[in-house]
Amino acid sequence: MFQQHYLFWLAGVILLVVAVMSWRDSANPRRLTTGLFWALYGVVFLIGDWSYTLMASFSHSLSNEDGQQKVHIIVGAVVVVMALIAGFGGVRLGRYHQRSAAERKASAERLHNRLFLPALIIPVVTVVGVLAFNHIPALQTAFFGSGEHATLVTLFSMTSGCLIAWLVALKMTHDSPRQSLQEARRLLDAIGWAFILPQFLATLGLLFTAAGVGTAISHLTETWLAVDNRFIAVATYAVSMALLTMVMGNAFAAFPIVTAGIGIPILVLQHGGNPAVMAAIGMFSGYCGTLMTPMAANYNIVPAALLELPDRNAVIKAQLPTGVLLLIVNIFLLWFLMFL
Repeated sequence: MFQQHYLFWLAGVILLVVAVMSWRDSANPRRLTTGLFWALYGVVFLIGDWSYTLMASFSHSLSNEDGQQKVHIIVGAVVVVMALIAGFGGVRLGRYHQRSAAERKASAERLHNRLFLPALIIPVVTVVGVLAFNHIPALQTAFFGSGEHATLVTLFSMTSGCLIAWLVALKMTHDSPRQSLQEARRLLDAIGWAFILPQFLATLGLLFTAAGVGTAISHLTETWLAVDNRFIAVATYAVSMALLTMVMGNAFAAFPIVTAGIGIPILVLQHGGNPAVMAAIGMFSGYCGTLMTPMAANYNIVPAALLELPDRNAVIKAQLPTGVLLLIVNIFLLWFLMFL
């Protein structure tokens, strides 16, 4: 049966290939550290359940749980090394054997709108795959076995779409698989440390929840703010969603923390607000924070890197007025609609 770690292994192998290419790129002034950064990231994807047993086998006194703890410590150390490499500017651009400007222009004129075909294949195949697996239980069982596999179905369908789009792009452009890997390396080097930020922030959200940050926020707001006033309570909730999203880079990670600390105990239980309205507008307030932070790298830093903008914060600066205005509107919407 197909398992989720197969997809992780694929990602790990691709990153290791990128690392080898980086080490062989003499035009990159930081080729050793650039290659090491992507190699370490690839190793993180390759580590799985098998590593727990392997670690335990090195010492008969270690149980599988002890082996798992040792692996987690090693992965933590790897992440620290990656952070040091990125922090000291160890990930740099190199040479990628790209076509000349004239060759790219000629290729674009030959392909015209067919250039968008690979990009469209990915979402189409993903949607078709998810619908097929969900509506044909026998197909899902044949591929993944019995049980619930919602996440795996989505990841498998999206990966299939990416592989099909890759093959179509190779056929259309008449380029080699090696050149496609060079382009992948170029994009990874251009994005740099921001590429791994979503995983870091997702982990940060788990840590905040486990550490009881929501409870601490609730105590602070009840102690220092006049939350008996509905408007102040609403404004505190909306602004907190935006601010914590700016810190964590993800409204989904901020939502359970702020809602557990302010939304449910103060807006719903104390003031009797509608939880559905609170959840909808609260998430929208978090999205306002997404517009205004570099921590939301996928939305604000990666596009600037891919477009090679001279100012990496150009996207944030363009979105800042919209984010502030929407946050103010959300506060008043929440105040008017939540207590109807």
